[in-house]
Amino acid sequence: MASNQAMASSSFISNFIIPDHILVPGSHVGNEGHQPECPVLVFVNSRSGGQLGGDLLQTYRNLLNPKQVFDLGEQAPDEVLRTVYANLESLNLQGDHFAKTIMKKLKLIVAGGDGTAGWLLGVVCDLKLSHPPPIATVPLGTGNNLPFAFGWGKKNPTTDQGSVESFLNQVMKAKEIKIDNWHILMRMRAPKEGSCDPIPPLELPHSLHAFHRVSEADELNREGCHTFRGGFWNYFSMGMDAQVSYAFHSERKKNPEKFKNQLVNQTTYAKLGCSQGWFLTPLLHRADRNIAQLAKVKFMKRHGEWQDLHIPPSIRSIVCLNLPSFSGGLNPWGTPNRRKQSDRDLTPPFVDDGLLEIVGFRNAWHGLVLYAPKGHGTRLAQAHRIRFEFRKGAADHTFMRIDGEPWKQPLPVDDDTVVVEISHLGQVSMLSTADCKSKSMYDPLSPRHEVEEDDSDEDASPSEEFRKFGAADTFKIPYDIDPSRLS
Repeated sequence: MASNQAMASSSFISNFIIPDHILVPGSHVGNEGHQPECPVLVFVNSRSGGQLGGDLLQTYRNLLNPKQVFDLGEQAPDEVLRTVYANLESLNLQGDHFAKTIMKKLKLIVAGGDGTAGWLLGVVCDLKLSHPPPIATVPLGTGNNLPFAFGWGKKNPTTDQGSVESFLNQVMKAKEIKIDNWHILMRMRAPKEGSCDPIPPLELPHSLHAFHRVSEADELNREGCHTFRGGFWNYFSMGMDAQVSYAFHSERKKNPEKFKNQLVNQTTYAKLGCSQGWFLTPLLHRADRNIAQLAKVKFMKRHGEWQDLHIPPSIRSIVCLNLPSFSGGLNPWGTPNRRKQSDRDLTPPFVDDGLLEIVGFRNAWHGLVLYAPKGHGTRLAQAHRIRFEFRKGAADHTFMRIDGEPWKQPLPVDDDTVVVEISHLGQVSMLSTADCKSKSMYDPLSPRHEVEEDDSDEDASPSEEFRKFGAADTFKIPYDIDPSRLS
């Protein structure tokens, strides 16, 4: 019986194994009899999930060809994918039908937090691969919003062989879904003194994707200015929620031994929300730190004119949301009912419609409404492009966050030209399970509206594109956007 089970397991795993000559240029081409039905490249952040990352890395290497499993702490994904795809193209030109099949069927698995998954997504977008592979995400972080949005769960997995085989089986059966991706650009005059570079709470292994200043050689760079860029798939947020996240990551950097499992992390996160005053913002935070006092916000619906976005003065956190999964799987936008869709020109939060949902929160108590059926934040607008124009002297810093990665952003107090602009970039393919929370506008089964909902909390009524994230080592500016507009 044990022998039969082992044979069945071996036969199943052979569906995923990629031979050496595909992975390592110049390797001997053996007699490749079995064509894998679901060839995968696996990327694991061994530092994620406490000890789980390292254990998961070892399990995958034991089951698959170790050369198709990569530790992101040692090898960058752009280097790996560039090498593999260059080899596949070369073998294909030589008439290697095995390589051609691998290229068409290839899928990627990334195990880590949301930031790690975003890094790989950025690389796939930047490299402009001939056959971009769809991506499955293993939840190894704290929030795990990306995996949850596509049905992969939000709890850290077990790392034994049976669990990994079960996950691989889900990958084989998964469906592809396109999602929008977004580019963020920030520009300001070079400060007369001090630095305005983003201050991260910890050194990120995927710093190429993190929000950062462009080099002098970059075509986005402008003399006399500091220009920063980044990209995201789930959300960009600014304000109190990003401040609490920053405090959490800073604490984890100081005391990493205290952050070894997901439950402890989430409990610590809640405690920091209290200590940072997120529950008592009217008492502990000055009104001039509210979003409306900090910046003037404009939005563009669809290749049209910029419109001013009305933000209630009580809003202390603003979220630009792409996926229906925020702060551990919550959906701040919800699904507007038919009346709201008609009166305010709103739509359900589709992940492939080229629109971001802009949601505001007053404090943590306001955020708790998301746990109620049909609960949602303050719906501000939906937009194809968003622009934040910071008011001169309003603050010397603010906190921002992209897909779970927070940073403290210094602001020059004597500059009235600080601008952040978010633009639609394109789309990337994700793998989704039957439990997928994300909805496509092209899926006839996607809900178009809720029959009824409570909008008593709705206190606001609203009165082509960047081509690279910078996740890989090249960056091109779009042909139809003039960066001088960000002056």
